[in-house]
Amino acid sequence: MSRTLRLILGDQLNSNHSWFKQTDNNIIYVMLEVMQEQQYVMHHVQKILAFFGAMRNFAYQLKKRGHQVVYIKLDDPENQQDFEQNLQRIIIQNSITRFEYQLPDEYRLDEQLKAICQKLNIETGVADTEHFLTERNDVQNFFSGKKRYLMEVFYRHMRQKLHILMEGDDPLGDRWNFDTDNRKKYDGKVPLEEPIRYNHDVTELKAMIDRMGVKYFGEVDAMRLEWPLSRQEALKSLEYFCEHLLPHFGTYEDAMLQEHISLFHSRMSFALNSKMIAPFEIVSKVLNHYKQHQQIITLPQVEGYIRQVVGWREFMRGVYWSQMPGYDEKNFFNHRTEIPHWFWDGNTKMNCLNKCIGQSLNHAWAHHIQRLMVIGNFCLLAGINPDDVDAWYLGIYVDAIQWVEITNTRGMSQFADGGIIASKPYAATAAYINKMSDYCKHCHYDYKKRYGDRACPYNSLYWNFLDRNAEHLQSNPRIGMAYRILKTMQPDEKQKVMEQAADYLDKLNEL
Repeated sequence: MSRTLRLILGDQLNSNHSWFKQTDNNIIYVMLEVMQEQQYVMHHVQKILAFFGAMRNFAYQLKKRGHQVVYIKLDDPENQQDFEQNLQRIIIQNSITRFEYQLPDEYRLDEQLKAICQKLNIETGVADTEHFLTERNDVQNFFSGKKRYLMEVFYRHMRQKLHILMEGDDPLGDRWNFDTDNRKKYDGKVPLEEPIRYNHDVTELKAMIDRMGVKYFGEVDAMRLEWPLSRQEALKSLEYFCEHLLPHFGTYEDAMLQEHISLFHSRMSFALNSKMIAPFEIVSKVLNHYKQHQQIITLPQVEGYIRQVVGWREFMRGVYWSQMPGYDEKNFFNHRTEIPHWFWDGNTKMNCLNKCIGQSLNHAWAHHIQRLMVIGNFCLLAGINPDDVDAWYLGIYVDAIQWVEITNTRGMSQFADGGIIASKPYAATAAYINKMSDYCKHCHYDYKKRYGDRACPYNSLYWNFLDRNAEHLQSNPRIGMAYRILKTMQPDEKQKVMEQAADYLDKLNEL
C-alpha cells in the first residue's frame, strides 16, 4: 500500500493549500520543532513562541479537518532535533513509500531538503507553497542581462500583470507611485489608533523552551503573546487594518513617534510571512475596502500599502533567489566593526536608537523606517560588519525569515551588495530623523551639531562615511549633492567633523 509523508515547515501555514482540499488516510503530514532551527541564529523569544504557537495551532486545525498529522514537539523524547534524522525515523515507523515537501523560502533549507531526498530510497516530490504572486525566478528573468534590479520597474510590471489600481493600460490617478505624498511627520491632525493585540498565554511554552536550554534574547510581557497565531486572527488583523489604519497609512507610513510604536502600520508581517494569510487576500481586501470607502480613504493611502505587498515583498524574494548562494557574504564597503553591545539592551544615549532598539527588544517588531533609517542607517555609518547586522535583524524580528531579512538588511540598508537592490546607500544625518520623528526633542545629543559637546553622532558619522567611501560613491548621481557639499566644506570645519567621527567610532559602545 502506498503511503505518503508530507513535510510542513514553520513558515508554510497555508490552510488553503491544495494539499488540504481532501483528506486521505494514506497521507501523513509532519511538523517538527527542532533545535536545528533555534541554533542557526539566536532568536527573539517572541519569535520562537510565535512560530511554535502558530505551528501547533495549524496542526490542531488540520487534525480537526480529518488529516493525519504527526507533530514532534521540541521536548518530545524521540525528537532527534534535526530534520533528516526525524524524517528518517518517521518514514520507517510509518512504512512511508513517498516523501513530499513544499518549496522552502530559505536557501539553506532548500539545499538541506534536496540533500535529504537524495539519500532516501523512496519516491520524492516537491510542491509550490501556493503563496506568492510570482515564481522564484521571475525577478531574475525579468531583469535578465541587467546589472541592477529596479523595484519601481518591477512594481509597475506587477501592477499591469495583475491589473491592480489600473485604468486600462494607465495607473489609476495617472501616477504609479505616491511615495512623495507619503513622507509626512505625524502632526496630530488625526487621532492615533492602538495596534490590534492578541492575548495568548505562553507560560507553558516559555517554560518548555527554557527547560530545553534554548538560547534567546528579548522579553515577552507577562507571558502574554500579542501576535496572531491562527488564520482567523490574521483575517481579524486585516479587517482591523482596513477599518482603522488604512485611511491614514500612506500619509504617515514613514513617521515615527517615541510613545507609539506602530502608528498606522498593519503589523501583519508575521501572519503574512508564515503564510497564515496570502498576499492576494490582503490586496483584494484592501482594494475592496477602498472602493467602498473612497469618501474617507484616498488613493495614496492604498497605493502605498499595495506597493509594499505587490512590489517590494515580491521583488525582495526574487532578488534573494537570483543571488543565492553568495549574497550572504557580500560586503561592498568591507565593513568589519563589531556591533555595539547596546544593540542587545537598548541602553544608548541616542534617543532614536534607544527607542527603536528598545521597541524591537520588547515587541520583536519595528516598522520599516525604524529598521532602515534609524537602526540600519547607524550600522551603515558606523561601518558595522554586515554579518553582525544580518544576524541581529534575522534574530530580533518576529517576521524575519532570511529571504526577506537579508535583502532588506544586507542589500537595501547596508548597501553591502554594491547596488544590486538600491541605487544609492540609505545614509542620512540627524536632520532626517528629526524631520520624521519626535525622537530628537528628547535626546542627550543635539541633532543640529556636527561636532563638539553632545553633537549628534549621525552627523559626523554621515560625512565620515561619505569621505571614506568617496572612491565607491562620488560618481553616483543620486548622492552627488552631498559630495558637492563635502568638497566645499572649509578645511578646518571638515577636520573637526572627521575628528568628531573618529572619536565616536573609537567609542561606539559608550554612545
